[in-house]
Amino acid sequence: MTLDNKAETYNDKVVLQFAVMTVVWGVVGMLVGVLIAAQLYWPALNFDTAWLSFGRLRPLHTNAVIFAFGGCALFSTSLYVVQRTCHVRLISDRLAAFVFWGWQAVIVAAAVTLPLGYTQGKEYAELAWPIDVLITLVWVAYLWLFVGTIMKRRVKHIFVANWFYGAFIIAVALLHVVNSLAIPAGPMHSYPVYSGAVDAMVQWWYGHNAVGFFLTAGFLGMMYYFVPRRVERPIYSYRLSIVHFWALIAIYMWAGPHHLHYTALPDWVQSVGMVFSLILLAPSWGGAINGVMTLSGAWHKLRTDPILKFLIVAISFYMMSTFEGPMMSIKTVNALSHYTDWTIGHVHSGALGWVAMISIGSIYMVIPRCLGLKEMASLKMIDQHFWVHTIGVVLYTVSMWIAGIGQGLMARASNPDGTLTYAFVEIVKFNYPYYLIRFLGGALVVAGMLIMVANVVRTFKQARGLVETPVLKPAAEAGHA
Repeated sequence: MTLDNKAETYNDKVVLQFAVMTVVWGVVGMLVGVLIAAQLYWPALNFDTAWLSFGRLRPLHTNAVIFAFGGCALFSTSLYVVQRTCHVRLISDRLAAFVFWGWQAVIVAAAVTLPLGYTQGKEYAELAWPIDVLITLVWVAYLWLFVGTIMKRRVKHIFVANWFYGAFIIAVALLHVVNSLAIPAGPMHSYPVYSGAVDAMVQWWYGHNAVGFFLTAGFLGMMYYFVPRRVERPIYSYRLSIVHFWALIAIYMWAGPHHLHYTALPDWVQSVGMVFSLILLAPSWGGAINGVMTLSGAWHKLRTDPILKFLIVAISFYMMSTFEGPMMSIKTVNALSHYTDWTIGHVHSGALGWVAMISIGSIYMVIPRCLGLKEMASLKMIDQHFWVHTIGVVLYTVSMWIAGIGQGLMARASNPDGTLTYAFVEIVKFNYPYYLIRFLGGALVVAGMLIMVANVVRTFKQARGLVETPVLKPAAEAGHA
């Protein structure tokens, strides 16, 4: 085999590019998050500047951590996994380059326009219409790249991780296009085609499924590939993984209305969202148990392998979040939790616990392999990162759980004569110490990311650069070689 023949090597250049940008955008997005958390405790930190205000930086934070950090992790790992499991190179190097540079252009455009106040005012879909068009072009190219590679695979079956990645790509394309339909009225301004309750329903059909498919299905693809690889044994139940896949994608699409309890939406629509959210608990926990049980007979590896700690604790947070979410969708619970920081705690236990930790663990595996190394430069630094990050996430989520439940109870408390027991300012005062703890938790998460940056730099210094890895022949072909 000659390594100068590109058809016989994996395209790990784009994988490594996205992996590095995962780390870079992780630091940037989480730093913005820490800044706005600090502003809630020290309001003067907006410096009376519009583009540093909470209202403008908050969508920058959410877009940066979801679509820049999480998105780059998904691009990197999906393009790594699809090549290894299909035993082929990506169908087009030029298309791969376009996907990488196009996505970075989207991120930079978001980083410029959101602080300047250009927004459509839709949660997780704030970007102006020209950027939405660019996202669509990049996403179609990504779909073509991923599906085209699967179609030229040299093995008969499609590995389960690719099912999850594929569902994530197709569903996000559908969600983005339908929710972003708008009539342009200027270079950065547009009018949505929906209005009123219909607009709200479409937005949260998109919003919750951005969680369900962008922040869940894609990262389950990571779980199904990187956990078995790290444990060095097959997934606990391949049959369960297929049941998990079909149940998840059949149910998740219907859960969005639980964001709109006690609103102008028809009551039956709210109930449908609640019921499907509760049903969603079964496939979610089935998949999580499948990931955890893959460690059967290998639990001792957790003592010495910090990457495995990241992966398994991530699944634990996934289980916690997918129990908490359905419970919060119950109308009586939602009456207490809605519009409180309990929701913020729930979101971040999923985002920082599940999404960030499975991403970090996977990227720690991808980078050295693209550089021809067995491991990162320092496993000790990975272990330090794990503990700093985990403590930060626990501080963040627990403080928001306590603050949120307290806010809900105080807001609904009433005197015998029917008047409210607490004024709004008293609820704000109650929040104050918990906002400081939230800030400290976020600061620890950023500190962990800086440890990761140092480790990545050390790893690059140890390596000779990107290594051309030969495409591994399927067992059947290797047997006849």
